[in-house]
Amino acid sequence: MQDGTSESRGEESEAAEREAAKRRLLAQAEADRVPVEETTRAVPDRRWRRDR
Repeated sequence: MQDGTSESRGEESEAAEREAAKRRLLAQAEADRVPVEETTRAVPDRRWRRDR
C-alpha cells in the first residue's frame, strides 16, 4: 500500500506546484498589464488604400 500512498503524495505535490506556477504567471501578467486609461486610441491605417 505504500506505493499508492507515495504516488498520491507525488500527484498532490505536482498539483500544488502547478497551482503555484499558475498564481505566479497570473501575478506577472497583472504586473505587466497596462491600464486602459494609459493606452491611446488606435488610429486606422489607411495606407493600403493609397496603393490602389
